[in-house]
Amino acid sequence: MVPFTIATGTMHFAQNILIKIFTDEGITGLGECSAFPMIVGENQNSCYTLAKDFALLWKDKDPLDIECRMQELHQHITGNYTIKSAFDMALYDIAAQYQQVPLYAFLGGKNKTIESDLTIGIDTPEAMAETAFKFAQKGVRCIKVKLGKTKMDDIERINQIRNTIGNAITLRIDANQGWSPADASSILHALAPYHIEFCEQPMAKYNDDFLPALCAGSPIPIMADESVFTQHDAERIIRTKSCHSINIKFSKSGGILEAKAIHQTAAAHSIPCMMGGMLESRLALTAMVHFAIAHNNIHFYDIDTCLLGHLEDPVLGGVTYNGLQLTATEAPGIGATVDESYLNALESTTI
Repeated sequence: MVPFTIATGTMHFAQNILIKIFTDEGITGLGECSAFPMIVGENQNSCYTLAKDFALLWKDKDPLDIECRMQELHQHITGNYTIKSAFDMALYDIAAQYQQVPLYAFLGGKNKTIESDLTIGIDTPEAMAETAFKFAQKGVRCIKVKLGKTKMDDIERINQIRNTIGNAITLRIDANQGWSPADASSILHALAPYHIEFCEQPMAKYNDDFLPALCAGSPIPIMADESVFTQHDAERIIRTKSCHSINIKFSKSGGILEAKAIHQTAAAHSIPCMMGGMLESRLALTAMVHFAIAHNNIHFYDIDTCLLGHLEDPVLGGVTYNGLQLTATEAPGIGATVDESYLNALESTTI
């Protein structure tokens, strides 16, 4: 893939893992995760190693008992939510196929079309403004801008982008924990005139104690991302009035089961959510779309992972982009597979 830079580092390649679970009934469940080491503390190698352990834990057990299966993974090792999310996704794929319904229907939703933003990675202000202009020329209506570097450079990035594209296009920003508490407040006030929809994760997670004051005084709404991995994080952040919205990602939460719990917690407190991702292929992205359309408290969509420099698309079926509009497939389960000829060239293990 094309290198992608955020505040905490650069991803030079997507670190993805594909899981296949085979059942006695002949149903095969597929799951995918995308490790982002500087955010989740996992990489492709750690995911691959744990996947072998998880497969042994689940042999000859009921895939439809999703809560029990996931609890076994949590008891085996704490954290490591990224690789757990791939196993969780495969279970939901099996369960929906077993009921012969699309995943969104299994999750209790109705199909609809949603529209994603498109993300610009960190670069020089001039280069980012040029990218934003190209996006605008293609009809992109919402752009997410990665920030989190020095104060003046970040302000100049937004200044040049907004001056280049005008005010008609929605801008949202993501600092990926890059600012200090003092800089976060001053940058957000400096960016207020540029009509920013919200700012994701302005400070490091260990600075969560500063979030209530920042949220109370910021002219730009704050979205919690790295501060919310689980439903317990969501409960804490909401209780302390530390965000205006929450970004849900399977690779942070451990998959759909925990994502549902986060969504439920947020909805109960009228905190809107966004569906986001790491650098997943169109397989996991299809599962994200199913989840997003099935949960009414998801108001924002950052489901552009396949467009962030992926050089190949080996996924068969699944959702496709109509511009940046996405509609879930009506096929049972996730409704996507991966070209076997592509997989045959990769390292694999069968348990």
